[in-house]
Amino acid sequence: VQLQASGGGLVQAGGSLSLSCAASDRTFKLNGMAWFRQAPGKEREFVSAVRWNNNSKYYADSVRGRFTISRDNTKNAVYLSLNSLKPEDTAVYYCAGSPNAPITSAVRDSQMYTYWGQGTQVTVSS
Repeated sequence: VQLQASGGGLVQAGGSLSLSCAASDRTFKLNGMAWFRQAPGKEREFVSAVRWNNNSKYYADSVRGRFTISRDNTKNAVYLSLNSLKPEDTAVYYCAGSPNAPITSAVRDSQMYTYWGQGTQVTVSS
């Protein structure tokens, strides 16, 4: 299965963006879906994750309260709403999916996710 991310762009600080990521196979169940990001010169970091049931959501401390993750299981898609954006949110954002349901302690671990999108650039100007 392939993941296709979209929705990045250039926005001023304080602005908003919405990211989308859809799997090529709607019937392939991805129990865990997540967003990671990588800024220039930095390692890839966890942003947010959601389980199949849509009730278990996880956020990095740096984005909690500003970003919202959701998913549409009928479309096998995951979304990320980015609000109150800051220049430090500038990065390439990657969506990821896992057919397995990661345990709570592992949702932030990129190695838990088998499938990755190609990344979409988010740039926040000050």
